Amino acid sequence: MEIKIESGGLRLDKALSDLTELSRSLANEQIKLGQVLVNGQVKKAKYTVKEDDIITYHVPEPEVLEYVAEEIPLEIIYQDEDVAVVNKPQGMVVHPSAGHTSGTLVNALMYHIKDLSGINGVLRPGIVHRIDKDTSGLLMIAKNDDAHLALAQELKDKKSLRKYWAIVHGNLPNDRGVIEAPIGRSEKDRKKQAVTAKGKPAVTRFHVLERFGDYSLVELQLETGRTHQIRVHMAYIGHPVAGDEVYGPRKTLKGHGQFLHAKTLGFTHPRTGETMEFTVDIPEIFKETLERLRKN
Repeated sequence: MEIKIESGGLRLDKALSDLTELSRSLANEQIKLGQVLVNGQVKKAKYTVKEDDIITYHVPEPEVLEYVAEEIPLEIIYQDEDVAVVNKPQGMVVHPSAGHTSGTLVNALMYHIKDLSGINGVLRPGIVHRIDKDTSGLLMIAKNDDAHLALAQELKDKKSLRKYWAIVHGNLPNDRGVIEAPIGRSEKDRKKQAVTAKGKPAVTRFHVLERFGDYSLVELQLETGRTHQIRVHMAYIGHPVAGDEVYGPRKTLKGHGQFLHAKTLGFTHPRTGETMEFTVDIPEIFKETLERLRKN
């Protein structure tokens, strides 16, 4: 593929992503691989394009991701013709992606639940919202498109109930509080989220349930649903979630990832209008860790 620069001044990677179908990250990747030429020559991403430059680039073949039903054990808390509520185990990815093409919640859903909404496409059937791989707990699943639209709108309107339990580092100074700080992509590390002025509004309420000196058991309620919101907010106030390898310290509690559990989920049933609320117990590793903290 070939394009001609009409107006110079941009970095090569920015110009390529602005003027073609390539994302900024994919443009960078192609530049590093030498797949992008400027007037027949390989240039770095920081090269400033000039008027009349001819850029030749390659559009890589998209990776075809397929999902199949897999007989994976899945705890279904509730199910009717419109919605289901499942208890996702820690360590399970929600939907297929590059590097996670099997063993996901979607693979399990395809086996256990035959009817799922198609609004999010073939790779995320029924998925209304997500929790991280190493976060356990409740998720709502839409079984048809009408239910999906209603549940998604309720989330957007901040009317759904989502309460989590977490073990966090340190002894919080207040028993209750509200963290209100915008979250967006980190400018220092693009793989991470961060509190940033350029981010989207994010609100998390917390309530300290128990204190153990170096650690605290906290209940957290989401008013918004930004990526990694609880993990980022708790790290921001100096009390990162224990076991969090991304946002927490190296010296932490041993487990299978962060000690974060989606314990309570509430929503309005899309067909009946009934208020639905579900609660599940914390995983065994979480219970065992709490018992050790209490004894110490």
